[in-house]
Amino acid sequence: QVQLVESGGGLVQAGGSLRLSCAASGRTLSSAAMAWFRQAPGKEREFVAAIAWKGSTYYGDSVKGRFAISRDNAKNTNYLQMNSLKPEDTAVYYCAADFRNYVGRRPTEYDYWGQGTQVTVSS
Repeated sequence: QVQLVESGGGLVQAGGSLRLSCAASGRTLSSAAMAWFRQAPGKEREFVAAIAWKGSTYYGDSVKGRFAISRDNAKNTNYLQMNSLKPEDTAVYYCAADFRNYVGRRPTEYDYWGQGTQVTVSS
């Protein structure tokens, strides 16, 4: 069983930065695809970013050029660096992982989820 724990959320002003972390336990994730999704009140869960086990990265259109996903397999952790934050980035951010041999952009393509961390960007 895999447990994922997110941290690093909080309140930041527009234009600021935050770094989210996702620490995994229970199984090494060096061969897993890892991703971040977000969900704002009343909206569907949205793909933010993903990183393949080989290191290839993928981003949602709304965050491309502002966010960066990375991973440290030795620490069983991945990170989401968020820069130039906007009020519309406000949401609960969820870490996800899966061991299928491709990187998905839909929540249904991930078997393991964290509990989420709140990110609030004030204008």
